[in-house]
Amino acid sequence: MDKKLKRAIMTLIAFAIVLFAVVMNIGQVWDFVSGVVKLILPIVVGLIIAFVLNVPMSAFARLFDRMFKKAKKKPNKKIINVICLFLTILCILIVVSVVGVLAVPEIVESVKSIFALLKQKIPELISLLEKYNIDTSKATEWLATLDENGLIGKITSGAGVVLVSVMNFATQTVSGIVSFIFASVIAIYVLISKDTVKRHSKKLLYVTLKKDIADKVCDVSHLTCRLFAQYLSGQCIEACILGALITISFLIFRLPYAGIIGIMTGLSAFIPYVGAFAACFIGAFLILLVSPMQALISIIVFCVIQFIETQFIYPHVVGNSVGLTPLLTLIAALVGGKLMGLFGIVFFIPLTAVVYTLLKEYTDSRLAEKKIKIE
Repeated sequence: MDKKLKRAIMTLIAFAIVLFAVVMNIGQVWDFVSGVVKLILPIVVGLIIAFVLNVPMSAFARLFDRMFKKAKKKPNKKIINVICLFLTILCILIVVSVVGVLAVPEIVESVKSIFALLKQKIPELISLLEKYNIDTSKATEWLATLDENGLIGKITSGAGVVLVSVMNFATQTVSGIVSFIFASVIAIYVLISKDTVKRHSKKLLYVTLKKDIADKVCDVSHLTCRLFAQYLSGQCIEACILGALITISFLIFRLPYAGIIGIMTGLSAFIPYVGAFAACFIGAFLILLVSPMQALISIIVFCVIQFIETQFIYPHVVGNSVGLTPLLTLIAALVGGKLMGLFGIVFFIPLTAVVYTLLKEYTDSRLAEKKIKIE
């Protein structure tokens, strides 16, 4: 019997035996897998935190490189990393504080105004429906039970409820606290010593794998880091610019809910091509409760601002951050949002860009090997 065939048969038999053992002891296997996941979860969370924070840290590092470009003696890399990490955390805290101070009062006032308009418009809609003999008893009961103060309280405390829920989940057990501490320590260590970690990881990679495979893994890693960094930094800049432009334009044209629509537009800008237009229609619907003419003006203003920002500002400031078509972006956002919510939307778009780029490179290389040229 041929050695390759014999080896394949033995491998297939071994796989069948292992699969049978797993199926017959599925409970114990699941407990073992759960234990391993709990064990490595702080490491994974720490690496994710480090990966995200590395984007603004790299921007600060490039700034320091330009500052000390002509200096004879450059500061130590670890000291630069510590300073960049401190500045990154400080900027995040400042942004969160400013947004909270400026946005929460605006959101509260907007919700109060929207609530008052709904109480005024819904009875008119119910009367219109009753003229056509449509049952509106449930809608009438729901309207009667609406409590403005209760609704405002729920909305304003929503962020607090979410935060308290997360904190309760993390502090229910000692292991949760320990896991969070370990994740934070791992993230800080990786960010401060990222050059050392990168060098040791590369050594281990080339010792473990063949050179061509290790080269491919490095190329894919560089591509992934580059696309994720471009997407996160690009969309943050896009969100700030677009949100500010919408807010200022709505204030100039004296359109209602300028603040809340600007914030909503900035947050939705993390979904390229699609998010901004979704915010446009939601904002137009809110303004429609006030005045149909102002709603039409808001759509026109929004489209003009979106056109100016897309054609003249975005290409120069941000560029083509992920290189995906609108259709692929929409599919990635839908799949990511369905699986992991907002975090899925944020991470699935650059992940899809990585897969798309690798697939494109593979397709082009195969066509080149076959000497096929497609116009």
